[in-house]
Amino acid sequence: MKKILFVIAALFLLSGCDMGKDMTNTPTKKVEAYLDSYQQLDDNVLNDLDALVNDTEYTVEQKARYREIMKKHYSNLKYEIKDEAIDGDKATVDTEIEVSDYSKILSEEVNKDDYKDDQGNYDATKYFDVQLDKIEKATEKVKYNITFKLSKKDGEWVIDDLDEISKEKIHGIYIH
Repeated sequence: MKKILFVIAALFLLSGCDMGKDMTNTPTKKVEAYLDSYQQLDDNVLNDLDALVNDTEYTVEQKARYREIMKKHYSNLKYEIKDEAIDGDKATVDTEIEVSDYSKILSEEVNKDDYKDDQGNYDATKYFDVQLDKIEKATEKVKYNITFKLSKKDGEWVIDDLDEISKEKIHGIYIH
């Protein structure tokens, strides 16, 4: 009798382990993990942020400042899963995210006369300092809908590459 109970308990434990893996291998769980990685500032997010920051025309000091602004932005990202649809090895997960809205700041027209150096030439550094001041003080939030597309590869759900618009929405810089 003890052997039977032991076998049943072992089977239960083994199936519980499999169920745990299956519980994290859903399209919704993969999207949640992806968005949580922004909130938690994981290494992949920070590496992508470094690439984004290094691709700007900011000075070294401005890049460091922008990096800190974006870290705060990512950690304050909020999201809600709205729907999940699975069709074979393809899936979509509809989400609503809420982020700081930097689009208005970035789309402002620049009057180059306001940012001149001592010789009367336009100084982008002065403009970028003012722009970063505004971004840093931004309090307005915006909600965006993003549909994540996923594919099943070797039994695992994987998020397909995001389009540029979805990335801009996550960064709070989508200008519509």
